Amino acid sequence: MLNKITTLLGSGLAALFLIGLATTLTRSSMIGFWDILPVYILMAVAIYMMFYEAFFDKN
Repeated sequence: MLNKITTLLGSGLAALFLIGLATTLTRSSMIGFWDILPVYILMAVAIYMMFYEAFFDKN
């Protein structure tokens, strides 16, 4: 039980960091949405892979 809570907390904090990192790039007036779109896609893939490995990949 404690292992699942720790995994969830760690994955959640890492996901929040990645989302915050991608969000700070959009605050710049010199960077448009189309410039930041690949970053959003990469962050979404990274977060999905992180949660998949942490919770669903049980070989």
